Amino acid sequence: MNWLLLNSGKCAAAFNMALDEALLETVSRLQKPVLRFYGWTEPAATFGYFQKFSEVERATQLRPIMRRPTGGGIVPHDADWTYSAVFPPGHEWHSLKAEESYRRIHDWLRLAFAELKVETELAPCCQKSLPGLCFVGHEKFDLLWHGKKIAGAAQRRNKSGLLIQGSVQPPPIPLARADWEAAMAEAARKNFQVGWTNFSPVAGLHEYAGKLALQKYGFVEYNHRR
Repeated sequence: MNWLLLNSGKCAAAFNMALDEALLETVSRLQKPVLRFYGWTEPAATFGYFQKFSEVERATQLRPIMRRPTGGGIVPHDADWTYSAVFPPGHEWHSLKAEESYRRIHDWLRLAFAELKVETELAPCCQKSLPGLCFVGHEKFDLLWHGKKIAGAAQRRNKSGLLIQGSVQPPPIPLARADWEAAMAEAARKNFQVGWTNFSPVAGLHEYAGKLALQKYGFVEYNHRR
């Protein structure tokens, strides 16, 4: 199986959300999954598509705050390692139920940390958290390190494909992000028989993402819509 690998580097919050949506809309033409790594040009927070802006605004001091195309709670992007995985319609991952794709993405992360000799586990059940905050407490199948949640994800599945947006809050031990990214690719190679090709975005993809960033994710009315 050949998958595509994209490292976007640090981007503005609106463009990060826009490019993930653009990839979701494009992946049916690519007919291959895409794994994207990206960072942030400034501290920011994203929040779930269905959350209320007024509640989010009170719950975090990080700015800007940006509505994601996926669900879930508030995620701080001041020190995290961010990634997305996009699957075309008809792919095995696209046909999974939401709970199973959530479990599988975090099991992939567990295998990647194992490559780095870091032991993690999937949460067997929930632990009470503050409403709307992604990294306070944990949900079933979140990734735990010494009982503390270090990875969460949110999903959007439609006729265009499946988008998973994930955040890793790295444990306080010596780890390099570049090594973790390499471990993600290696874990997929070993456990999912994935071959990787560096992705050169198709014509117009970045232009379309830039348009979405300007007219949607960077638009006040969109983020305040609920």
